[in-house]
Amino acid sequence: MAEKNNLFDLTGRSALVTGAAGGIGSAVAEALAAAGAAVLVTDVDGDAAAVVAERISQNGGKADSAALDVRDRAAADAAAARAAGFTEGVLHILVNNAGVTDPAMFAETSTESFQRIHDIHVLGAFTCSQAALPFLATDGTGRIINVTSSAGITGTLGQVNYSAAKAGIIGLTKSLARELARKNILVNALAPLAATPMTETIRTNEKFAATMLNRIPLRRWAEPAEVAGAFVFLATDASSFVTGQVLPVDGGMVM
Repeated sequence: MAEKNNLFDLTGRSALVTGAAGGIGSAVAEALAAAGAAVLVTDVDGDAAAVVAERISQNGGKADSAALDVRDRAAADAAAARAAGFTEGVLHILVNNAGVTDPAMFAETSTESFQRIHDIHVLGAFTCSQAALPFLATDGTGRIINVTSSAGITGTLGQVNYSAAKAGIIGLTKSLARELARKNILVNALAPLAATPMTETIRTNEKFAATMLNRIPLRRWAEPAEVAGAFVFLATDASSFVTGQVLPVDGGMVM
């Protein structure tokens, strides 16, 4: 791994971010680009991903976009190759961020809903990680950063499907970290809590919102840009001896 004067400099490195059309995903894509990385912005909504990539370009960064359903292995293979094309066939950073929710109490949760949430979160992260692996740098700069949630650590009411999927992401992260350490590829997960379209239902429900805020020592939700810095940390040389970890970025909620 080439030493840099600035541990947070990603110049000369490439990144692929899934679910990056908005919320945390777009904030992460923009933060990685601001640190110098060339970023492939992907989302199942390809048009929305293109808007984010264009915004990055207008702000002086390097980015492209692609439509990507993370469950589609052929599409994931193509996206990984395209992102690696930024840097002569080597991919440095994969951020598995794509996710959805479908809240319901356990008795009302359908098999179809449980399977869909699992497939997008766990199968999606597995698929994209496996697609990226042949391209990932093995000089100490290769990173896989998965997005989990406090729901996967503590469980949460009315989201057994989501909680189980996010717990699965934690298991995937730790197993990959052990296996890929021999290739000098670091694998970590973040459990962020931010004001995004995905959390809007909770934030706009007076009862749920009050309960959540009482659980957060900082008594507020983060903006997406506030959690993006933690992704930059895990993507850069500043985290060169960090692997297999789950970092909550949640205002102290699960401490």
